[in-house]
Amino acid sequence: MPVSTRQAVLADLDLIAPLFDGYRCFYGKDTDPATAHAFIAERLMLRDSVLFLALDEAGGALGFTQLYPSFSSVSARRIWILNDLFVTSQARGRGVGKALLEAARQYAIQTGAKRLALSTAHDNPAQKLYESQGYVRDTGFLHYELELD
Repeated sequence: MPVSTRQAVLADLDLIAPLFDGYRCFYGKDTDPATAHAFIAERLMLRDSVLFLALDEAGGALGFTQLYPSFSSVSARRIWILNDLFVTSQARGRGVGKALLEAARQYAIQTGAKRLALSTAHDNPAQKLYESQGYVRDTGFLHYELELD
């Protein structure tokens, strides 16, 4: 299946929002199309994230990835946090995730970033994909979170 990727724009909202809802469901949230639509619309309008969309030959949405900007103080350079990667169940195992990771990598290079960073669930089978694309599991730092609600 030929896959194309491109950076998403506001006109792609109706393609991405259902994918984002599916992504949230994958991580245990109840389906909520309105929240998914509003969240992605806000990201695209404010341009505070960068989204890439994977499409089939007919222009159907196969998956997306979303990057958030951050910085490395030690390196004094930008980094991109690859926060979301989702491929529809019908398109998994067909190179869609790999194509999206490559689009993110190329974008990070073009923007002069030091690195791409991601975290994933311990049981996420996509770990094999990440490692096959050169991502290395961090063993030097512990990751902490503080839930605020």
